[in-house]
Amino acid sequence: MSRSFTGAAGNRLVATEMGPPGAPVLLMHGGGQTRHAWSRTARRLAEAGWHAVAVDQRGHGDSDWIPDGAYSFRDFADDALAVAAQLTHEQGRRPVAVGASLGGIASLHALGRTGTPCFAGLVLVDIVPKMDPAGVSHIQSFMRARAREGFASIEEAADAVARYLPHRPRPSSNEGLRKNLREHPDGRWRWHWDPRFLDGPRAAGAERDGVEHELVEAARSLSVPTLLVRGASSELVTQAAVDQFLALVPGAEFREVSGARHMVAGDRNDIFADAILDFLARLPHEANVQHRAEVVP
Repeated sequence: MSRSFTGAAGNRLVATEMGPPGAPVLLMHGGGQTRHAWSRTARRLAEAGWHAVAVDQRGHGDSDWIPDGAYSFRDFADDALAVAAQLTHEQGRRPVAVGASLGGIASLHALGRTGTPCFAGLVLVDIVPKMDPAGVSHIQSFMRARAREGFASIEEAADAVARYLPHRPRPSSNEGLRKNLREHPDGRWRWHWDPRFLDGPRAAGAERDGVEHELVEAARSLSVPTLLVRGASSELVTQAAVDQFLALVPGAEFREVSGARHMVAGDRNDIFADAILDFLARLPHEANVQHRAEVVP
């Protein structure tokens, strides 16, 4: 079921909900992706009794593009806080945040901004405060390459993705990719996100050093159960960065997914979903779906 939330700037954030009410899990995608990146994960969560909510972040998918180009990491964190507050009000529980890359940054930043945690738990998917600069550059280079020019066809876009992700079997259909593209009046297909996200006046990562410090401090102050999931072949999160994060958050759990790069859920959703469900099942009373059944008719 599709629905909308209101972001921090009054912006519309479109989401897909699956599963029974009562135990919310907020799924936040990476930069350049849409909520559809979580489709299989959300389905697994819903089947296990969780209320999965996958949201298009600002400037992405079907959510509003921001008129003044406000796409800093702090802006995304503000939206995460807004959505968490709405879910908590509706469901009677704080959601567990599962954030991939940009979504993880927004979730961690949001937790560092509040005295009372806005989430009941945190899953960071291939993201830590100290990211590998070469990996960041590689990913952003791919995103920028055709952001404004676009593609003559969906097939041309599929060819570009296949070159970027040579390890991943090419799908038999381009219907999934179609959800990440828009056909413009000039007949060209462009990514389903605002190019100002990377190159606008308040672009994500423009103040990387300051944000990195804020994320380190947010990690140091974490008080909710936390799981870090890394793709074993990640181009963004090194083992040294994992070790640094676990030193900052001594109680955090860590799982590495073999056969996966930065987009872990897309590469090995089977292993990834199993790891998330295992973590969720062991959360304290507030977020445990099994206990929820005891207090809700």
